[in-house]
Amino acid sequence: MSTYDVVIIGGGPAGLGAAVTLCRARRDVLVIDAGTPRNARAGQVHSYLGREGIGPRELLTIGRAEVEQYGGAFRSGTVADVERISASTLRLALADGSTVDARRVLVATGVVDKLPAIPGLADRWGRDVLHCAYCHAYEVRDKAVGLIGSGAASLHQAQLWRQWTDRVALFTNDSVELRATSRAELAARGIAVVSGPVTGIEVSGDELSGIRVGDTVVSAQVAVVFPVSVAQVGLLAKLGLRAEEQLMDDQIIGATVAAENEMGMTTVPGVWVAGNVRGHRAQVIDAAAQGGRTGAMINIDLVNEDVRHAVAVHPFTPELEAKATERVLGVRRHGLTL
Repeated sequence: MSTYDVVIIGGGPAGLGAAVTLCRARRDVLVIDAGTPRNARAGQVHSYLGREGIGPRELLTIGRAEVEQYGGAFRSGTVADVERISASTLRLALADGSTVDARRVLVATGVVDKLPAIPGLADRWGRDVLHCAYCHAYEVRDKAVGLIGSGAASLHQAQLWRQWTDRVALFTNDSVELRATSRAELAARGIAVVSGPVTGIEVSGDELSGIRVGDTVVSAQVAVVFPVSVAQVGLLAKLGLRAEEQLMDDQIIGATVAAENEMGMTTVPGVWVAGNVRGHRAQVIDAAAQGGRTGAMINIDLVNEDVRHAVAVHPFTPELEAKATERVLGVRRHGLTL
């Protein structure tokens, strides 16, 4: 079985960004992709310089072609387990029973957004049930937005969406405590407050038309939620890596893998993380850039290992140094005498 320099788990922007960098560094790279990107339901990618408005699938197709032009390989599938088989090698077991060995593993599996348990929300997800203002708000500017509360973080979310429309209603959903300061801030910005538990949404002509509170339907063209974004990293359990809960105003907003440094190195030697799996708020362009940076650092890590191996195999002698100089520079060139 051949051993790849790097196996990347996840073929989204972070994984592809790392793959391009590593393939250009002349590394043997395999990308294993399950084909379930987080933004599959979205119509367009935004705030991506040079690719504004591109479809998510189209962006990934372009990225895959860029990886392949530098010799990167792809394989469809799901990684079920990762274990160490030597000091310098990790073995990945796929769901189909096959295995792949790698010197380094980059986990770029992203997150899964867990929506509030409200009937109808999941069916409209990515269309008129949204979460990220920077991803979607411009496209629904000036529309009636109903923000379904799930905790204190929803107060900040309501104020953010107010930037794009003056028709924002915060549905407390029995989950948001409104203190005097919060009420004053909402009122000052003209944000309506609707009390009571949200029981569903209304759809008319394949468009969201309202949010139901008890037996009452409040008119709304867009529903905004605060999903819990959870990294899919069960495959790292044997190595001791787990997703850690992330809080905002004491509200659980996700679970991601902690990195030892900003470049994505984890506490497990040889395992790196990039993209939403280590920070679920990253937009597409952020994830791609992060993947590129992490890919560069993985290459440096491999270079350092290559140096250690070379020194162990070829201990220093004057003759060895002379041969290297002669091979690269030639005899007596640049004033060198061999």
